[in-house]
Amino acid sequence: MSETLSPREVFRKLLDGITTERFSELAGLYAEDAVVETVFAPVGPRRFEGRAVLGERFAEISGQMPMKLTATDVVIRETDDPEVIVAEWNYQVHHRVTGRDFEAANIQVLRVRDGLIVSSRDYHDHLALAVAGGGLPQLVAALDGE
Repeated sequence: MSETLSPREVFRKLLDGITTERFSELAGLYAEDAVVETVFAPVGPRRFEGRAVLGERFAEISGQMPMKLTATDVVIRETDDPEVIVAEWNYQVHHRVTGRDFEAANIQVLRVRDGLIVSSRDYHDHLALAVAGGGLPQLVAALDGE
């Protein structure tokens, strides 16, 4: 019989899957009815509902990931709610297209129940990612509604 993973262990598996680019495995870390909010995403949807939707999103990312991400300075804080953790870390990013190397800060608030992520609020430095990828003009145009 397998043991249920703690919120800390689930986050570690999530981060490991992202940094080793095993995106096809990530949806399995989420509950069927999970909700993920990318709070500071400048454009596009900021809320994703359901494991199937997340699986589609991870499949899209895996086919076009222009960056190599390495997690550093990972700090996981437990809260007074045993289902909730707050994780802070940096990504050391190498952009494969532009050749730029940079750092991007991240915070994630995860609720894990029965070993699966049921909700996540993700705070990533989307501006740094857009600048390093040369996508700032497109981002500005999208924000202007062009």
